[in-house]
Amino acid sequence: MWSQRFSLLALMSAAAFAQQGYSPADIQSGKQLYGVNCSNCHGSNGDFVSGVHLGHGNFRRASTDNELVAIMVQGIMGTPMPPANLSDLQAHQIVAYLRSLAASETPDANKADLAHGKSLFESKGCLNCHRVWDRGSRVGPDLTSIGAQRKASEIERSIVDRNAKVLPENRYVRVVTRDGATITGRILNEDTYSLQLIDTKENLVSFQKADLRQFEFLKSSPMPSYRDKLSGDELSDLVGYLVSLKGL
Repeated sequence: MWSQRFSLLALMSAAAFAQQGYSPADIQSGKQLYGVNCSNCHGSNGDFVSGVHLGHGNFRRASTDNELVAIMVQGIMGTPMPPANLSDLQAHQIVAYLRSLAASETPDANKADLAHGKSLFESKGCLNCHRVWDRGSRVGPDLTSIGAQRKASEIERSIVDRNAKVLPENRYVRVVTRDGATITGRILNEDTYSLQLIDTKENLVSFQKADLRQFEFLKSSPMPSYRDKLSGDELSDLVGYLVSLKGL
């Protein structure tokens, strides 16, 4: 009898979570549960898996809290995402924590002049390295959907501190071939025996590691720092524009 009441209570609590929002206690519990159950694969900020940003609030396979809970509890067949040993109540608490991260990072659209931000992006030479839709270069990361992949604070940090955090897929490498040619570019693919990169002239080049004299990751990002080069309003408008880029 008690177990039946407990099960009913848990189901009612989960439903209430989805319908009425989350309390600070739910968020704190979710943070602790996330650290134990999720951070090993997804990282402390939820962005360790390429193309997946759990703290941003946008999810490719789920649009509701219940769908997120189902993914956590059941896993995703055919992917590295396993089912987690969580109750529905605990999974909802993790969702509460993820939602809180997204809410804390949502910029006020009324405070950002997106047109001015776009003008700054183009006038400061960002298109010389980056691409947005069909404009710009492929030397740097494509930013067409950067707003769906990174949080506002992360975008701002990348603008003012180029080396604060470089995602694995955005690292630059320098290779020296056996005949002494030096090529620098952004790495696209790497395995035990080969690597492919896009060089500074937007050429796609491929190498067998056995044919290289030297191969190293660059310690510093080629991204220039705009610290002290933008006013506070300019930085806010630029970040606001980039956050608005959600892709398709």
